Amino acid sequence: MKVVALEEAKVQDFAAYCRKHRSEVDDSYLYDFELRDFQVGDENPTYILINEKDDIVGSASLVMDDYHIRGKRARFRIFHSEVEDIQCYQQLLKNLLNHTKNLEKVFLFIPVVNKKLIEIIQGMKFSLERYAFLLVREDLEVPDNTLPEGYELRPFQQGQDEENWALVRNAAFSTLKGSETPITIEGVTKLLHDDDYLEGGMLLLFHHGRPVGVIRGADDGYEDAPIMNIGPVAVTPEYQGRGLGRILLRASLQFAREKGYKRTILSVNGENERAQALYIQEGFKQVEAVVCYQYFL
Repeated sequence: MKVVALEEAKVQDFAAYCRKHRSEVDDSYLYDFELRDFQVGDENPTYILINEKDDIVGSASLVMDDYHIRGKRARFRIFHSEVEDIQCYQQLLKNLLNHTKNLEKVFLFIPVVNKKLIEIIQGMKFSLERYAFLLVREDLEVPDNTLPEGYELRPFQQGQDEENWALVRNAAFSTLKGSETPITIEGVTKLLHDDDYLEGGMLLLFHHGRPVGVIRGADDGYEDAPIMNIGPVAVTPEYQGRGLGRILLRASLQFAREKGYKRTILSVNGENERAQALYIQEGFKQVEAVVCYQYFL
């Protein structure tokens, strides 16, 4: 077996490998539309492990888009080998690290049930950063949602709300692990053109004209069925603790029902206990847990 850089001729084989194994790893960047649009290049350094038959039996690929680069880090799209040997992973990582100049770390998420991969990653001197949980809400009734006096909740208006969205999101997440890097106006605009975009799914909360909260509902799939993904749920620090997150959440849940979704899904950091409590109170139940490991460069 040997490790080689992914070339155009093997992209479809790489995509097939990702589809085959995405249930074993974090699949955040392994959706069909992500793999369909995948291109070899500086934003996607990728190596494959091939056997004597020239079949792909392992792969490591990094997401190095503008958002991650500005945070001086890169996220693994996939880090997996059918050969459960730490040396295979070490070879893949060694080649990838040639592309990480000026970065501070690389990181990945692993489902906690994949104990073999966790054992291998720990043996490679990755350190644990945090846990995150995936929660699902079934098709339950949505409680009444009453806005306090002086507040307005309305859909995102393109060409007007990009700066408002970035302002709220960045203020709310400035100390949240994994989300500290600010989103740019261009990053907000990209949300409007992603394949998962739902018209009317991005909502902003204003207090006397001041933007104080945002929430987004996006098209997703879970267990081979449509589901609406909720996130981010963000309230500026000075407005937290007033029940506004609950108002945003219920508004998004109502939007999901209007769009015909039977279930909604969201993720939350393990240390964000207040958010977890809110989601559980509103009918969400934990279905999966993942652990984030980081490798400092």
